[in-house]
Amino acid sequence: MPRTTSTRPRFATRALLLQLATVTLVVALCTGVYLLLTLQQLRAEAESTALGIARTLAEDPQVRAEVARISLAEGALDAEELRDGELQRLASEVTARTGALFVVITDDNGIRLAHPTPSRIGEEVSTPYEAVLAGAEVVDWQTGTLGESARAKVPVRDAAGSPVGEISVGFERAGVFDDLPPLLAMIAGTAAGALALAVLAFHLLRRRWERLTLGVQPEELVALVQNQTAVLDGVDDGVLAVDTRGVVRVSNAAADRLLGLDEPVGRSIDELGLAPAVLDAATGDRTRSSAIVGDRMLYLDSRPVVRDGQALGDVLIVRDRTDLVALTERLETVRTMTAALRVQRHEFANRMHVAAGLIDADRVPQARAFLGELVERGPVAFPVVGLDLVGDPFLHSFLGAKGVEAAERGVALRIAEDTQLIGTVQEAEDVAAVLGNLIDNAVTAALSGQRAPRWVEVALLDDGDALVFTVSDSGPGLGLGLGGIEPSPAQPREGTTDDDVHGHGIGLPLSTEIARRTGGDLWVIDQGGADSGAVFAARIGGAVARTSPDEKENT
Repeated sequence: MPRTTSTRPRFATRALLLQLATVTLVVALCTGVYLLLTLQQLRAEAESTALGIARTLAEDPQVRAEVARISLAEGALDAEELRDGELQRLASEVTARTGALFVVITDDNGIRLAHPTPSRIGEEVSTPYEAVLAGAEVVDWQTGTLGESARAKVPVRDAAGSPVGEISVGFERAGVFDDLPPLLAMIAGTAAGALALAVLAFHLLRRRWERLTLGVQPEELVALVQNQTAVLDGVDDGVLAVDTRGVVRVSNAAADRLLGLDEPVGRSIDELGLAPAVLDAATGDRTRSSAIVGDRMLYLDSRPVVRDGQALGDVLIVRDRTDLVALTERLETVRTMTAALRVQRHEFANRMHVAAGLIDADRVPQARAFLGELVERGPVAFPVVGLDLVGDPFLHSFLGAKGVEAAERGVALRIAEDTQLIGTVQEAEDVAAVLGNLIDNAVTAALSGQRAPRWVEVALLDDGDALVFTVSDSGPGLGLGLGGIEPSPAQPREGTTDDDVHGHGIGLPLSTEIARRTGGDLWVIDQGGADSGAVFAARIGGAVARTSPDEKENT
């Protein structure tokens, strides 16, 4: 099938774009989720660190004692003293050691006792502190005088356990997300790698796809399936496709019927039990041949399938030629009868010239005797001994014509003395096809033998409305070709039709089919041997119309 000329992107391109879009979306979603989880993790780590530092500092005995002392003192706080005091020193050391944005210590009124900016010591904090002084721990992101930060607030308790102040530790946003740029870089690299792997995987998949489909796109595959279904189901010829491994890939209904197959697709050709000739043709060992399968004459045509220089297997075309060959047999009968009539016309014209000459010579008695003999013997003296035993006009002329043909080839045709035919033949075509084929085979067999003289003998009997006849010859017999000594059905040889002795090729199975179609049969009475040739018999049902003796006498 020709390639499509559509301007739409090829399936491979569309699949690539779809896959890239899918991978990009998946990577974007994963990146977003990962960033969200990373941000939450960084925030939680910052809050946890701030809370740990605040708790540690709030449990310090020196801090607890100093804050309790200041909170219980009366009067205003001395900011200058606090800037140089112990709490400011401790807060500064912790800030420097932990990298925190700030460490702030307050009393029970929220007044700063320690702060990174000394000038703000003695002032009230800018963020709520009531909950902490009530004994709760607060962890949150808040904005104060030093900006937004993740901060933890822990109460400072006196010896009795009552809150007397708070410790507030904070980490600035920039410090919390210092590890984010490397993470973003790693995520970006991972996303790029995933996209690159997706592109590579697609290219490998596309190459594999095109190698398996021979470059045919899905749209073309759909058209191929539609065309194949239409072609395979729309023809009477059998189509059997076998790949290079000998596995059946296609078999239409006609092939299954003609070859007697049952669901052969997917099975090895060697497992189907085909005749050798069919097997040779199906595997490409023989391009053209004929074969007998059952009672059908098949013509086999094998053709190799090659695409882009690659061998894909063989396609076997199976054509049923049974009806054609049967028609050929009937046409041969017509030709024989025509030749016989032509001989009769020529001979009759010659005898009329003789009779006219006798009359012209006034030899009337001789002319009358000649014409009487002509009426008694018939217009032609066929070279068939015993032909007068056959009263049916059709068989008389037919056997006479066959006798003329056999005589031309050096074989004498004779009618057996036990021939007895009362009725008249009404199925001339079937009788001529079967009897003519057996006589032709017998003549060929007689010519192939070494016995002299060469002869063929025919015996005819009627059995009700059936015609029964036997054909024997002086040939070498059948040997071991068709079975044992007992009478057996005449089975055709499997394979080609190269052997023309005794009709083991086309004619014999066709004759058998014709006989069986009428309710009769064709079989071997004697296979012959060193002393005698083969004897065939056939029965044609419904071939004879019975006539009474009076009717026969009148005719």
